[in-house]
Amino acid sequence: MSKKQTKEQAKDAAEKTKEIILPVSIADEMRVSYLDYAMSVIVSRALPDVRDGLKPVHRRILYAMNQMGLVAGKPYRKAAGVVGEVLKNYHPHGDVAVYDTIVRLAQDFSSRYPLVAGQGNFGSVDGDPPAAMRYTEVRLTRIAGEMLADIDEDTVDFVPNYDESTTEPVLLPSRIPNLLINGSSGIAVGMATNIPPHNLGEVISGLLLMLDNPSVSIDELMKVIKGPDFPTGAKILGRQGIKDAYRTGRGSITMEAETEIEEIKGGRETIIVKSIPFQVNKAQLIENIADLVQSKKIEGISDIRDESDRKGIRVVIELRRDANAQVILNKLIKHTNLRMNFGVIMLALVEGQPAVLNLRQILSCYISHRQVVITRRTQFRLEKAKKRAHILEGLKIAIANLDKVIRLIRESKNVDLAREGLMKNFKLTQEQAQAILDMRLQNLTALEREKIDEEYTQLLKDIEGFKSILASPKKVDALIKEELEEVKKEYADPRRSVITGAAEDIDIEDLIDKEDVVVTLSHAGYIKTQPIDLYRAQHRGGRGVTGMETREEDFVEDIFITNTHDHLLFFTNRGKVYWLRVFEIPAGNRYSRGKAIVNLLQFVKEEKIAAAMPVQAFDEKTFVLMATRQGLVKRTAMSAYSNPRPSGIIALKLRPGDELISVKPAMANQDIVLATRHGKAIRFPVASVREIGRAGFGVKGMKLGHNDQIVGMEVVEKGVDLLTVTELGFAKRTGIEEYRQQGRGGSGLINLKVADRNGSAIGILAVREGDQVMVITASGTIIRTDIEGIRETGRSAQGVRLIKLDAKDKVSGITHLAAKDDEEEPEKGENNKKNKTTAEK
Repeated sequence: MSKKQTKEQAKDAAEKTKEIILPVSIADEMRVSYLDYAMSVIVSRALPDVRDGLKPVHRRILYAMNQMGLVAGKPYRKAAGVVGEVLKNYHPHGDVAVYDTIVRLAQDFSSRYPLVAGQGNFGSVDGDPPAAMRYTEVRLTRIAGEMLADIDEDTVDFVPNYDESTTEPVLLPSRIPNLLINGSSGIAVGMATNIPPHNLGEVISGLLLMLDNPSVSIDELMKVIKGPDFPTGAKILGRQGIKDAYRTGRGSITMEAETEIEEIKGGRETIIVKSIPFQVNKAQLIENIADLVQSKKIEGISDIRDESDRKGIRVVIELRRDANAQVILNKLIKHTNLRMNFGVIMLALVEGQPAVLNLRQILSCYISHRQVVITRRTQFRLEKAKKRAHILEGLKIAIANLDKVIRLIRESKNVDLAREGLMKNFKLTQEQAQAILDMRLQNLTALEREKIDEEYTQLLKDIEGFKSILASPKKVDALIKEELEEVKKEYADPRRSVITGAAEDIDIEDLIDKEDVVVTLSHAGYIKTQPIDLYRAQHRGGRGVTGMETREEDFVEDIFITNTHDHLLFFTNRGKVYWLRVFEIPAGNRYSRGKAIVNLLQFVKEEKIAAAMPVQAFDEKTFVLMATRQGLVKRTAMSAYSNPRPSGIIALKLRPGDELISVKPAMANQDIVLATRHGKAIRFPVASVREIGRAGFGVKGMKLGHNDQIVGMEVVEKGVDLLTVTELGFAKRTGIEEYRQQGRGGSGLINLKVADRNGSAIGILAVREGDQVMVITASGTIIRTDIEGIRETGRSAQGVRLIKLDAKDKVSGITHLAAKDDEEEPEKGENNKKNKTTAEK
């Protein structure tokens, strides 16, 4: 053949096979192709069928194992063999995906009622991976057998497999409500499902209730189906999320680890974690706790141990002796996966279409499925019984005419003629005639003839029973109930997840003892709290005790008494205010510096605290009263400072060179007293200071002399005394009546005679009989003394010595506290003993 002929033939072949190209819009093609892909994912991969609760891969695995004979009670077989069988006949996808599905079906911490029994390493709740499939062995569990029961009795439809070499079931008969008891999760295209597992006994009780009363409400169903029941146990906090999920198909359920606090030797406590939320990795949880301890976000934990075993989870968290176990537990719950939310989306396929279902709809779909299964099974058994009865009728005729039948068969030349002769002479069907020909000689005995009669009689009864079932939907429902009760009796177990009260935002305040504490703040910005009891009452002129250990370049700048449940507002030199709870301030002893305030508050560069104010409640009737070094005052509603941001909010605007020196809560019917360093003071009504918003400037409160400045501000009422303390440790107490009320902005009156002996004024306090005073020095020494120890004098007195100071030491701050009602004056000997102990410390 020439090259020319070859080219011509090739050209002709190309023209014959030439494809026809049609113009197609790419947008239309993308839309159609994507929808086809989406529906394939939805129907054939990601979503479970509402009837058996299985996705195609789960269904194929269970069916393949059943066909392989890997049922409960039979020997285990290699998981690799199961994977190969599933891939070969039913699921031509990745072997890893199939094996991962088998593993999940076998994990008792993933499935509430595992459908696969595994032998070997199938992973752990710590996230450990399973062994390779060549090392593990599997078989079906007993409860999985209930999923496949009656599958050979035409109860479900079968379709050709992917290569039409065999068939596979469209769904399983499922004698157990698998969708609810094992739950399901999956992400399709544009939709997802997340159905929590439930307790088998409770779900069956709900089904029985619905079978008795098809119009039962969801609220009535919830009386028996309490809520999800997770394989890892844990607590479910509150019922609202459960109600939302059951009523609408969507809800958020809060899970929390089961914990308890145990006391161990040495007076210390431990937190025991006994169960964890569903799908939480225990190893990662422990690692997260360790990270929080290492970063000091949670303090007070000394050791963490995992003592979990086959009996269950047990994580031991040991605490230091001084730690508050309940507070640490709540911090752990807040910052770790000890508390998790399970977002419920009860999405499943209903007749091939995805739908979000409520609890009643899921149960109704399952009952409808079982009604179809029971009906088809009964019809199958009826047809089988009819066929057998038909055969027995032929055998009975043959036995009744035994001699004739034997003669006919003996005289027939072949089987076909014998069959035709039987059919013609005895009016038998082909099936009956064939059964007679197949009959063994032993069936001709008298005993076998009786068995045939008995079997035939029983078949007639069965046929009538099957017909009555098919004719009565009530009998179908009765069968469903009977089988459900059998399943419940066989497999029901106690609930693992405990349903408790509603989950609320963790408020540590409710877990902290309400007690007064001393808050000390150093010039360098170190803060701490200490129990008041550390500072015993002393007589005026005592040496005091150390209240805070400071470095040489640091000194204590502020001290005040507050309660652990109070808030602290920190006002800075830049006119901003920050918000902190007292119990959030770390506790210390008398010799510790405390914690840097910059680690507790988000200060900006070069910002430092100018004043701090304890607040019990933010209300409209109480005002925040502020005074600046240059004599300005400002009044703002307390409620304006109730919700500062972490980065702070504006408290007031300051003029250049001015700074905030005091902040006090005040009522409109009270008076203000401002005192200066040079011994002047002024008293005027709070109401004379007009209310100004947070971002405004103040108004003039006092006219200052040359080089003078405001050192203190007090809000006073009738009957109080004004205590003035100097930098050299002197104090003077004067009745407030001696300070007549003046107009705001005046120069004021004499408050203190300033001299070299007593030094300049450093602060003032409004005190009453029974109060106790606490004075702190720049070196960190504190003295606590009764106010009665300071005699009352006139305004122009120098005062009496309150504390003995070492060389170069000066008083830096004062505060007061009310004396305890049950506080008794110690005896002299006892007081001397305490002084000795304090000195030794």
